[in-house]
Amino acid sequence: MQQWWHLDIESVVEHFKTDLDAGLSEQQVQEQQARVGLNELEQGEARSPLKLFAQQFQGFVIWVLIGAALVSALVGEGIDAAIIGAIVVLNAILGFVQEFRAEKSLAALKKLASPNSQVVREDQHQEVPSAQLVPGDVIELEAGDNVPADCRVVWVSSGFAVQEASLTGESLAVAKEVEPLEAEVPLADRINMIYMGTSVTHGRAKAVVAETGMSTELGKIADMMGEIEDEMTPLQRKLEEFGKAIVIVCLALVGLIFVMGLLHGGELKEIFLTAVSLAVAAIPEGLPAVVTIALALGVQRMVKRNALIRKLPSVETLGCTTVICSDKTGTLTRNEMTVQKVYAKQQWYDVSGSGYEPKGEFSAGKAAVTVQDHPDLVMALKTGVLCNGARLVEDEEGYDIIGDPTEGCLLTAGAKAGFTRESLEEENPVVDEVPFDSERRKMSVVCRSEGKLVAYVKGAPDETLKDCTHIQEAGQVKPLTDQIKAQIMDANSELADQAMRVLAVAYRPLDDSMTEFEVETVEKELIFAGLFGLMDPPREEVRLAIEECAGAGIRPVMITGDHKKTAVAIAKKLGFFGAESLALSGTEVDGLSEEALRDKVEKIAVYARVSPEHKLRIVRAWRDRGQIVAMTGDGVNDAPALKEADIGVAMGITGTDVTKEVADMVITDDNYTSIVAAVEEGRGVYDNIRKFVHYLLSCNAGEIMLMFVASLFGMPAPLLAVHILWINLVTDGLPALALGVEAIDSGLMTRPPRPTDESVVTRKGGLLMLAQAALMAACALGAYIFARQHYGGLGYDPEILLRKSRTVAFVVLACSQLFHSFNCRNLRESLFKIGPFGNLKLVAAVSISFFVQVAVVHVPLMQGWFRTQALCATEWVWVLLVSSIPLWGVELGKAAMKRVRKA
Repeated sequence: MQQWWHLDIESVVEHFKTDLDAGLSEQQVQEQQARVGLNELEQGEARSPLKLFAQQFQGFVIWVLIGAALVSALVGEGIDAAIIGAIVVLNAILGFVQEFRAEKSLAALKKLASPNSQVVREDQHQEVPSAQLVPGDVIELEAGDNVPADCRVVWVSSGFAVQEASLTGESLAVAKEVEPLEAEVPLADRINMIYMGTSVTHGRAKAVVAETGMSTELGKIADMMGEIEDEMTPLQRKLEEFGKAIVIVCLALVGLIFVMGLLHGGELKEIFLTAVSLAVAAIPEGLPAVVTIALALGVQRMVKRNALIRKLPSVETLGCTTVICSDKTGTLTRNEMTVQKVYAKQQWYDVSGSGYEPKGEFSAGKAAVTVQDHPDLVMALKTGVLCNGARLVEDEEGYDIIGDPTEGCLLTAGAKAGFTRESLEEENPVVDEVPFDSERRKMSVVCRSEGKLVAYVKGAPDETLKDCTHIQEAGQVKPLTDQIKAQIMDANSELADQAMRVLAVAYRPLDDSMTEFEVETVEKELIFAGLFGLMDPPREEVRLAIEECAGAGIRPVMITGDHKKTAVAIAKKLGFFGAESLALSGTEVDGLSEEALRDKVEKIAVYARVSPEHKLRIVRAWRDRGQIVAMTGDGVNDAPALKEADIGVAMGITGTDVTKEVADMVITDDNYTSIVAAVEEGRGVYDNIRKFVHYLLSCNAGEIMLMFVASLFGMPAPLLAVHILWINLVTDGLPALALGVEAIDSGLMTRPPRPTDESVVTRKGGLLMLAQAALMAACALGAYIFARQHYGGLGYDPEILLRKSRTVAFVVLACSQLFHSFNCRNLRESLFKIGPFGNLKLVAAVSISFFVQVAVVHVPLMQGWFRTQALCATEWVWVLLVSSIPLWGVELGKAAMKRVRKA
């Protein structure tokens, strides 16, 4: 790639065979267009609604459910087939509605380009569509214009500056120059280049178009985004593996039960129907629907906590996040420059308050001071307010700055002391102004103060101080000695070491007869007034959020376009840059191979002056180490890394359309704490999914165990196919859904993130699930054997005896599963500690399911369908007592495990 910033203007003109006054000829324009094409970004193909809906049917578990529905229909179980089909369709609709917004990231990138441009061609000033610009075109820009292409600056007016935050992450507008630079210069430091997607904030300029379309920096970002493929989330991968495993295990057990039934001489049709019913029952058809509903409800809760989720699976992915890579400006900080220190009369003053709201106090040491009692501080503040081109305004949303934020924060500091620009200019009307110049690095304003002309000057400390001959101390003007100058420069260094931007202010009384104000007369023999230390301060609440991250085992990492010293200072203030932490610049990252970066990445807390390519490499390095990465950002430069990360988080207020369309989640208040809150919600959603899976599989395993043991000992089947399908419908229905909306456990953010390779069902969880399944199966089988012996001793007809015994087993198994749903609200803590009625939805779901179960036993029409016998009140009492055994058994188990953990 040609390093245009390294070439002088004559070389650029020669390369493109252009003319700075006349521009290109029409023939040259046509030749260039034929060679490079239009100045547009290529746009990828958006997913159609039909294709998006079809994608909701991908996944092994979904296809297994569709197969189960077909098998159910073939064996005559139309109702169950319809229910499974409805679950699959509901799951698809919920996913489709949440993801309907097709990816429009490249379309959003195109919006950043200016529609028209002022160009010089054939010695004529023309306005042409920006898409028709070609390399070599000479364009003219002024404040308010969007830059239409990547250009080499060839002429600038005084104070010409460009806002590049969306591309480089630099929070302040960048002053541009025309002189060539060194060959190896980071993007943010190429001060003689302007780039597509940025905007002019001050002044005018002339530039030569160097790169267009996909060859621009913006085009490279678009190209990187197109190369990044979407990947399955951890939950999707685990559910895929889980679905395959459960199907294999269930089919093996069902096949074994079918063979054993044949060996014991059972009727082929009945055995086959029972085996098929067990297969359908064993497959957790409610899993996709409950997962989708749990995720959707998590989305709703996150909205209340200022997080908008664009893709449902992202909710759960947040829960296993191990690294949050965050931009600095506007995310960790307020993106509002603030005066934090003032140095006047060789004394330090601290300024409290943040942002542009004029609320705060001045203090010297730890003691608050009255500003009016300190004349040197008063002069410094007044000079900063008068020598200013910005405006402090108040609207319904609060205070904001019109103009340069650096100047704006001086207005805020003055207003905190009661000095507003309007009141001061009324007392000190402006007579003339000498604008800022990048060579002088100063600006001056001449005012008539108390009838006399006074020049107020603001600029870089070194440039301002060398023009000072005196200093104000205790309201008196004294000669500025070399010793005092050295003290002032030491103060300047002290502020710079704290990563503050430093401005110096000075003033000078002028001859009242002066009518023309030149730099040579206005900015000489100045009286030094003070230094201002400015910083974009960290958000007050972010430090607490980062402490919470530390407790949750999540690593915060700062990736910024700002300078390293500034970034490290902010990281230290927020508490995530320790003694062993490293900070690398983009140039230093370039010096590392992919392997070297991967080996070192866990020690690096701060990356500064980075490009989009660097951000992409950093995210990939973390992911190569098996970490789940959330990447936050607001600028176009963040978009590729957001798309590459497991979770891309865009800022809702300051974020560009590009980042919002690429992101998985949008934070509506631009607050880092909302990201941490979203992580907590994600952990809660996954916890609820595991509770549901545990409940569902333990119930299904209990059904299989019951049928398997009965077949093993040659007993008549305790349950019919219709019983199995009904129990499956009852337990996979309302109670399971209610577990999916269980309240989040309070200690979630004190646990480390779960391992990324951890299965939905862990070994320990699987053993616990099988033990609970065995307990439910034992209760149902024991009740079945007892009923056969009890009613057999009463001389019941064999057919009625079998029907009555099956009814008892049917009711005990269904009710024990309803009792067991309360066990699954918390797999560690006692139900009575968390409160039996803490989940009223579950109480209602269990109540409804129980009364429906009673109807199956007692309503004559349903008795015929399900071949049940009515139970008397005494029978219901002992059946319910037996059914409650799993609840008490699990409670005893939890108490025993708690004692073991304490020991």
